[in-house]
Amino acid sequence: MPAERAGYTVTMFLVDVSASMGKTREVAAPGTPGSEPQVIEMTNLEWSLQFVMLKIQEMIFNGRKTDKCGVILFGSEGTRNAINETNGGYDNVTEYIPIAQPNASTLAKLASLEPSTISGDPIDALIVAIETQDQYLHNKKTWTRKIVILTDGENPMEVEDWEATVNKMNALNVGLTVVGVDFDDDDFPFHEEDKSHIKKENEAFYHTFTTKLDFGVTGNCDYALQEISRPDIRQVKSTMMGTVLRLGDTMSREEEAIEIMVKTSKCTALARPKSWKRFGRRKRLTAAEQAARGTDAMDEDEERTTFAQLRMRTEFYLEQEGDEDEGAKQETRSADGDAEPESENKEEEDKQHIKVEKEDLVRGYKYGASFVPPPEDGYARLKTRKGIDICGFFARKNFRRELSMGEVYYVWADPSSPMQQVALSSIVQAMYEKGVMAIAKWVSKDDMDPKMGVLCPSVFQDVDCLLWVQMPFADDVRNFPFASLETLINKKGEVVKEHAYLPNNEQMDAMEEFVDAMDLSDAGEKDEDGNRQAWFDTRMSYNPAIHRTKQALFHGAIVQDLNTHPLPPPHPELLKYLDPPRRVLKRARDAIEDCKKTFNVRQVPKKVARVRKEEHVRAQDEDEEMLLLDQKPARAGPSQRKTQQTQVQRSPRTQKKAAVNVDDSETEEEPEEEELLLDSKAASRRPDVNRAPLPTPARSLSPDPIIDRQRMPGRIIGLSFPLEDFRKNISRGDVVTKAVEDLGFVIQQILTKPFSSRRYNEMLDCMRELRKVALEEDEIDAWNSFIQELRETCLDKKPGNKGFWDKVRGAGRPLSFISSVEATKAGGKSGISESEAQEFVQK
Repeated sequence: MPAERAGYTVTMFLVDVSASMGKTREVAAPGTPGSEPQVIEMTNLEWSLQFVMLKIQEMIFNGRKTDKCGVILFGSEGTRNAINETNGGYDNVTEYIPIAQPNASTLAKLASLEPSTISGDPIDALIVAIETQDQYLHNKKTWTRKIVILTDGENPMEVEDWEATVNKMNALNVGLTVVGVDFDDDDFPFHEEDKSHIKKENEAFYHTFTTKLDFGVTGNCDYALQEISRPDIRQVKSTMMGTVLRLGDTMSREEEAIEIMVKTSKCTALARPKSWKRFGRRKRLTAAEQAARGTDAMDEDEERTTFAQLRMRTEFYLEQEGDEDEGAKQETRSADGDAEPESENKEEEDKQHIKVEKEDLVRGYKYGASFVPPPEDGYARLKTRKGIDICGFFARKNFRRELSMGEVYYVWADPSSPMQQVALSSIVQAMYEKGVMAIAKWVSKDDMDPKMGVLCPSVFQDVDCLLWVQMPFADDVRNFPFASLETLINKKGEVVKEHAYLPNNEQMDAMEEFVDAMDLSDAGEKDEDGNRQAWFDTRMSYNPAIHRTKQALFHGAIVQDLNTHPLPPPHPELLKYLDPPRRVLKRARDAIEDCKKTFNVRQVPKKVARVRKEEHVRAQDEDEEMLLLDQKPARAGPSQRKTQQTQVQRSPRTQKKAAVNVDDSETEEEPEEEELLLDSKAASRRPDVNRAPLPTPARSLSPDPIIDRQRMPGRIIGLSFPLEDFRKNISRGDVVTKAVEDLGFVIQQILTKPFSSRRYNEMLDCMRELRKVALEEDEIDAWNSFIQELRETCLDKKPGNKGFWDKVRGAGRPLSFISSVEATKAGGKSGISESEAQEFVQK
């Protein structure tokens, strides 16, 4: 059957309600998640009616007024049809539902059908359907005619002169589909055993009958129910709309312009999932409300949950004086007479805002950060003329596909005018040979808003046409540039060659192997020659949201109880591309592990939501030593802030510097308690068996919270002012070991960050102070271990910091190992000789 016009179809369903259709059968149904499948007992009529109801539900789902259907019963107790009323005969055939657009009552009537006690002739029903359909469409020649017979084939029928019926159906272009209950089907496959003689003969006749038709098919009902749930894209003919294509100024230079009468139709159509209606729990009625409605509270089941559909309404509110922002505030709420409001703070919100009626508002257009009210008469509309005007041409290679908007349309020449066809074909051929596209303005009606788009030449085998797609106006295009991922430049203008954010050759090779391993071009099934095909085919891929939603809606419409008839699983075709092929997963397993190892992949910790202050947020300061935004350490919990705090007194200049060094991502509402400087709980995670437990610091020694902005968890030395933090902690006398350890850690952290060269002098001062304290406080081994690790970090590890180590070498012996000679004078011990200390900084 050729491509159908959208809608404009009349389908007649002929349903067998004979006594044989009352035979029961067991149907497998999916159970609840985690349970075994259920077995439901139903009659053949109930089971086969699902096909008719699904077909009708699809018509309701599409919502076309020109998509109509009718239902005729054969084998019914009574007789009511158009032929019997005029000529008699055709008994036990009833026109159950007249031809009309289906609705919910159509499904309800079908669900109420029950088998009768007699039998009927399907050929009589077929002739009645042809005549009824022809009477309805006697002057509608372009409409599509379809007939569907639903039967078990167990009853005898008259087959005389069936060839005349075939000729009549072919003359009217009627398509016939016979859906048989337990019919044999080699494609399914299914073959019924112990089949009656009458059913064998009837089934053979149906196959012969449909093969003589131009559009006929006979199939199995079980197979038809599976196929109807298969996701499918229905190709239909779009309505062609007439317009005119112009090239040049047809108003003032008519002799230099061209006008071509054209027709437009859709090439593609956007599909979206069916929208869901929102429901809310009904509020419990008071005794007065129940009395007003005439209901008794004792008659209602308190365990029953009742829902009501929510309808949207828009209300406008004006913020009261004293609020930070003044102006009208628009709120869209869901409301129903009996449904509870969604917002629990509705009463509190109503106290803060004054409701404004819509009539008291003035429409305004947003201009920057303000709103501009339009003139009383409104802005004058742009004078436009219906048609498609070509504004210019450009090279096809310069077309940016990402800017195309909406649907694609065909632009055909007028089918009834050969001259127009030749004119359009010449333009299409010229554009195709030159490799250009056209910028065009489309106005659907006079004085309507124009749409700008492009016209692309399309040369088919038998016809030439243009493809039109809408493009954005220049003012609607937004450019969001970002820094290069391959080139990093520091603030001195130097290109950084090696950095933690730049991939090295090993990482590039690992990623290249991973990408090659995920190749899907040869991951599909093998063809006849044994060659593997591509795994993904766009023609066989479907949107799961659209088709699964459609399946749920259809299933809920044809079953009486979802508890006994749960929703079946999605069709296998819908899940085909949701899971990658096993062959590719197996091939990429080793490449994935290499990437994890090479890139040091770790699980990202969950980000904790923080409350921000509604105040000005400053830009990143140039003193902050980061190329990209590093992740900040988690802040101490509320219980730690209350019990573990010390305080540091700073000069006004130091406080100002600390305040400027706060990252904008940390501008949040400060708690009443001040921040930590010493977190004894975190420090105790690595206890020293030779040292007594740390005392809890007093609240009076708590530092200013700003200084602790870049202190990592468990550290008492921050990244912002390490030397100051170190001296303050050393002055206490009981955290020397912890302070020495943390300062060494902080120095290495700072030197591995980008732009650390600006803090070289500060780090040298920290090292001098650290070495001095280590020598005086018998932390000699800690210093010697630190300076050895620092050398490895600067010279051997990536990204390293060779420039700083040159500064250490320039400082010479005062920043080298603490030798045994120095340790003995200070009353300590060291395993490093003086010559080793001299050689360490010189080599």
